[in-house]
Amino acid sequence: MAEEKPIGPTLVWLRDDLRLSDNPALHHALERGGDVVVAFVHDEETPGIRPLGAASKWWLHQSLSRLAGDLESRGSRLILRRGAAAEVIASLIDESGADAVVWNRRYAKGARDADAALKKALTESGIEVHSFQANLLFEPWTIQTGQGTPFKVFTPFYRACLAQPEPRHPFPAPETIPSGAAAELPSDDLASWGFEPTRPDWAGGLRERWQPGEAGAHERLEAFIRDDLGDYGDRDFPADDTTSHLSPYLRFGEISPFQVWHRLRGRVPSSAQGQVGGFLREVVWREFNNVVLYSTPDLATQNYRPEFDEFDWNEPDPAVLEAWQQGRTGVPLVDAGMRELWKTGVMHNRVRMVVASFLIKNLLIDWRLGEQWFWDTLVDADDANNPANWQWVAGSGADAAPFFRVFNPELQASKFDKHGEYVRQWVPEYGTDAYPDPIVDLKETRRRALDRYDTMRRKAGLA
Repeated sequence: MAEEKPIGPTLVWLRDDLRLSDNPALHHALERGGDVVVAFVHDEETPGIRPLGAASKWWLHQSLSRLAGDLESRGSRLILRRGAAAEVIASLIDESGADAVVWNRRYAKGARDADAALKKALTESGIEVHSFQANLLFEPWTIQTGQGTPFKVFTPFYRACLAQPEPRHPFPAPETIPSGAAAELPSDDLASWGFEPTRPDWAGGLRERWQPGEAGAHERLEAFIRDDLGDYGDRDFPADDTTSHLSPYLRFGEISPFQVWHRLRGRVPSSAQGQVGGFLREVVWREFNNVVLYSTPDLATQNYRPEFDEFDWNEPDPAVLEAWQQGRTGVPLVDAGMRELWKTGVMHNRVRMVVASFLIKNLLIDWRLGEQWFWDTLVDADDANNPANWQWVAGSGADAAPFFRVFNPELQASKFDKHGEYVRQWVPEYGTDAYPDPIVDLKETRRRALDRYDTMRRKAGLA
C-alpha cells in the first residue's frame, strides 16, 4: 500500500484582507493541515493594478505592522515581499516548499486578470490553488437583473440583495498558526518600503485620528454602535459626525462586511434599533459600487455614461486647482472639507458631495482630477467607491445624481452647519480679513455649468 504523501505548507497570500478573524483563505489553510506561510506582496509592477496613494500607503504601513504583531502572538510571522506578485509568489513556493496557495478574491479587472493568470500557471505546475469570498457580502456576478445583466440602479439592487439568503456567519480568529515553514524565510523590513512620510512628515493628523489594524476596526465598530448608531439618522450634520468611520477598515479588510452585518443584526442598544437598516443600506451601497466596477473596469478613467464624453471641461488653471486642493477657495464649507481631508485622511460624506460638486460644476474641472486627488489623500480610497462616488456627483455614473443637481455650498452650510461649528473647526480664520474672497461666483458658475450640460446633451443627441 502506497504511503500517503504528507501535506505540504500552504501559502496564504494576503491583499485587501489584513485580518485573522473571518479570513476564509486563512481558515481554509488551517483546516487543510500542515504549516501555514502568511505573506503580503506589495505589487506596483503588475499591469492593471492601480498603485496606492500616499495616505493609503501610510495606513497600510500601520496595518501591516499590527498584523505582524497579531501573527507573532499566535506563533507565526508575516512575510513581506515586494515586486510583481506572480514572480514573488513563485519564489515563496520554491523557498517554503508550499504545495498549495490560497487567497481571497479581488474584483477590479487588473487584479482579477492577474489572479486568474497566476491560478492557471500554478495549477498547471501541480500547485493546489483556492480563492474565497471574503470582502463582499454578495459577489458581483451573483446579483443580477431578471435579464441576467448587472444592476445599474441601486434600489432594485438593494432589494435583490435583501431577497438573498442571509450572508454567512464570520469565521473565528485562530488561536495558533503552525508556521514551521515560515520560520527562516527572508522578509523585507517594512520601514524600507518608505510608506511613512518623513520629509515632510505630513501624517501627524492621521496618527492622532486613527488606530489602523484589526483591533482598531472592532473597537471602532463597538464605539459606533454604543455612541453614534442611535443618531445615525442625523448623519448629514458634519459637526455632530455620527458616521461609522469604518470605511478605511473595510477598505483594507481589517474587518469584514460579514462581521459588520452580523454584529449589527445582533444586540444593539434599543435606542439604536431603528437605525440598523439605514446603516446596512450604506454597506450595500459599497457592494453596488463594486458591481459597477466589475462591469466597468475603467471606472476611474472613463465616463460610465458615454454622453459625458461630449462635456466641455475647462482647461484647469493650476492655481485654481491648488486652491481647491488646499482649502483656499474662499468658500467656507468647501475649504473646511478639504482641510479636514488633508489633516485626517477622510472627509464627512455630506461635505464630500459638496466639495466634489464645487470642483465639477462651479470650477468645471474634470471629475477625474478630483478623483485622483482623493485617491492620493484618502485613507479609505478604493477601486470601486472612489471613482463611483465621484461619477455619482458628476452625473456620469450609474444611478447618479442628475448633473443639474448643483450643491450650493452656502445653502448646504446653512442647512447642515447652521451654527458654523464644522467650518470654525477647520477654517479658524473665517470671518477675519485673513480669509480670501471666493474664487468664483456661485450663481454665475452654476448657470455656466448648466449651459455646458445642455450643450453636451445636444452634441450627444439627447436634447
